[in-house]
Amino acid sequence: MAIKAEEIAQVAYLARIQVTEQHTESLTKDLNQILDFVDQMKSVDTSSIAPLGNPLEANQPLRADDVTEENEREALLSNAPATTDGLFLVPKVIE
Repeated sequence: MAIKAEEIAQVAYLARIQVTEQHTESLTKDLNQILDFVDQMKSVDTSSIAPLGNPLEANQPLRADDVTEENEREALLSNAPATTDGLFLVPKVIE
């Protein structure tokens, strides 16, 4: 698959970016090299290779799900001007 200068101009128009003619030639060359490399990668036989979640085979250490703070709801609510059923009451700001 090869990209043409007209396609780059069309994409640039749709993206609302200005691309000069000289830059279009450079982009065409670079994008075609990238696509050629992708085609080469597609030809590699990877059927015997297991997918990796991490290339370093590192595991994410998980912390223990332990309670580290005490419930201070009553102490915090005691400073509020208005509460009900353990919730802060605030004035209505949208009508």
